[in-house]
Amino acid sequence: MKKQNSLNSGFFLILLAGVLWGGMGLFVRRLSALGFDPLQITAGRLSFAALFFLLLLVLRPAQERCVRLRDLPLFLGLGLASILFFTVCYFSAIEIMPLSTAAILLYTSPIWVTLLSALLFREKLTPTKLLALAMAFGGCVLVSGVGGGGLTPRGLLFGLGAGLGYGLYSILGSVALRRYSPYTVTACTFLIAAVGACCICRPAAMLSTLLSAPSPLGTLLFFVLTAFVTAVVPFLCYTLGLRSVEAGKAAILATVEPMVASLLGVAVFHEALTPLSALGILLILAAVILLSLPKKDL
Repeated sequence: MKKQNSLNSGFFLILLAGVLWGGMGLFVRRLSALGFDPLQITAGRLSFAALFFLLLLVLRPAQERCVRLRDLPLFLGLGLASILFFTVCYFSAIEIMPLSTAAILLYTSPIWVTLLSALLFREKLTPTKLLALAMAFGGCVLVSGVGGGGLTPRGLLFGLGAGLGYGLYSILGSVALRRYSPYTVTACTFLIAAVGACCICRPAAMLSTLLSAPSPLGTLLFFVLTAFVTAVVPFLCYTLGLRSVEAGKAAILATVEPMVASLLGVAVFHEALTPLSALGILLILAAVILLSLPKKDL
């Protein structure tokens, strides 16, 4: 019973992470309209998120603040190869192609995770899991508008890179959680990612854009809000969820993100909800329910 309760809470945390990530486009588009480029948005989001995570870590027991030197490559992988790489690729994809097309390419991540988890962690590729994967990805395609158009070779590379980087967090995060607490993992990961982002974001130009904004303080606070809503809470929830949910299942559950993004588009921007989009939402929900069923071989 205790194990089942832990699994249920893990499912809920990962679904909550996906819901919050679903609102990321609203924040990115707002910051882009203020003149910030994808690298600068990435740097601001990751930097404030790192500060939040470090504050949480300071409040934790002292033993959780220590990282062994031999695990530095693991955290470099999480911070640079996963979080920084994924964020830059995804925000760049959003800039040069329709959101729907970028979303389809991003959600190749469950495929990467499921295959790599089977190879590295020997997670079972059960018929149920494969069916849920197919349903979730098919749902993402339908929600995003069956291709969306606007695909270019450069956009394709950014989109696939985002999917791979996004998927790596589940893989590397599962390894890190065997040795460290979720708070240590997220704090170290985002600190490394933030340092990397600040090195490539052209800080002087970013500061100039901030100071020339209609309300510099308001813009700064919006960066803080963006970090908290789209990074701190969802990544902490997702990392906590990975303690009890397999990486492959977690990646599929997180496909609620494009569903939420689509519903927000209807509610906030009055976008039309087409029959295909509605079918896609139902497919994603069905995949989540399928994975939530208490089957031993799921």
